[in-house]
Amino acid sequence: MSTPQLDAPLYPPLYGASFGQAVKRFFKKYAVFSGRASRSEYWWWILFGVIVNAAFFLIGSLAGGPGTMDSSGQFTGASGAYTAVSVVQSLWGLATLIPGLALLFRRLHDTNRSGWWWLLLFIPLVGAIVILVFVISDSRPEGARFDRQ
Repeated sequence: MSTPQLDAPLYPPLYGASFGQAVKRFFKKYAVFSGRASRSEYWWWILFGVIVNAAFFLIGSLAGGPGTMDSSGQFTGASGAYTAVSVVQSLWGLATLIPGLALLFRRLHDTNRSGWWWLLLFIPLVGAIVILVFVISDSRPEGARFDRQ
């Protein structure tokens, strides 16, 4: 017999999601903008993203870095390994852009806000602070209006 969480539909939020569950749900709901996402689903994914990008940064640094100026003023270009790591990191960023936006929409829905509030991110600093307040706020039962009927 499987656990109820594995049999549950994907559209409602998974409150108390574990790290692994949050990452799996992120990829299973790749471009799903409807429904809701719990705080744990959202913040575990954010942590995973930070870890992945830190790993890319570390590997890129160990591969020679982005290039520097030498003492004579000549620019020494990035190594081939660094360039390869940068390309893979860019592809990762592109591959997770849409699902990341979808997750933000679902998190905003869970706080009973339209996902279109994400547009506040275009307002420098203030918009990011407002969105941060929104995504850390408690879930609201009224957000169920964004679930499938």
